[in-house]
Amino acid sequence: MVLTLKPQGLYCPAGDFFIDPWRPVDRALITHAHSDHARPGHKRYLATPLTKAVMRHRLGDLTCQTINYATKQKIGDATVSYHPAGHVPGSAQIRVEVGGEVWVVSGDYKTTDDGLSTPFEPVRCHGFITECTFGLPIFRWTPEDQLRADITAWWQRCAAEGKIAILGAYALGKAQRLMAGLNPDLGPILTHGAVEATNQVLREHGITLPDTCVVTKDTDRKAYPGALVIAPPAALGSAWARKFGPRAEAFASGWMALRGVRRRRALSTGFIVSDHADWPGLLEAIQATGAEKVLATHGYTATFSKYLDTLGYDAGILETEFTGEDADPEADPEKIAS
Repeated sequence: MVLTLKPQGLYCPAGDFFIDPWRPVDRALITHAHSDHARPGHKRYLATPLTKAVMRHRLGDLTCQTINYATKQKIGDATVSYHPAGHVPGSAQIRVEVGGEVWVVSGDYKTTDDGLSTPFEPVRCHGFITECTFGLPIFRWTPEDQLRADITAWWQRCAAEGKIAILGAYALGKAQRLMAGLNPDLGPILTHGAVEATNQVLREHGITLPDTCVVTKDTDRKAYPGALVIAPPAALGSAWARKFGPRAEAFASGWMALRGVRRRRALSTGFIVSDHADWPGLLEAIQATGAEKVLATHGYTATFSKYLDTLGYDAGILETEFTGEDADPEADPEKIAS
């Protein structure tokens, strides 16, 4: 087999390496820098240059070789190459070829061009390991232009009502994607420290972002009327957020397609957007690979793999410790839609 599963994670025997392992290993090939895929403790890492930079910010010093998109590298008896996943800046799918058989590990991906990440490129293969975080027909994302218009209108409405607009978005990828699509002339853009730290890493590696002001303990939070604040989702409703005074809060997530999730989070406003593929995107991506064998991981794996079976794929489930995009720390992805 080209790839197999070990307790440490997904393993390639021909190359003696793991892909996004969740236990410490000698050699780890990393798809992207989110914490469920890029974990500490590995002896050697292989990643794109931008993923390496973010990993070093998150994990500290590490031994990491870099690889550019579409560059083939021989590792043992396997040939590997990295290809754009469109998930977050620097994210990649990993193509593994052994004895003429090709498998692609998608990591996390989205098929729409967000204007920030290198756009997703389908890779032809015999076997495809796909995420399915949002693998139900209900999940369909707001078009990018409409999303930007909706957030802009909400921000302006908050400012007119004398409220600070606080937008919850993950610190790597989504936060930068959203701020890059907004007009900074509308007002100041403030950032939580976790978001700004990632901004700095990306700016240092050529990613263009609007000017932002990081919120520190010394920041006069009431000195920025009409501001938009971008913070991790955990900051919503927190003591940190309450210090801004009158405010409105919103969450940018694919889970906002589900009224129940919005209700549990006590949010009046939610924007339906994700750095993962929606239902049409998943199906289009899988079809474009030409793969006959498809393994689904993290998300609605049972439902999604069964549907792929009806389409004629040889589909199955790959049990991993990846989490995708959490709606709720204790949510069961197979039940959350109810």
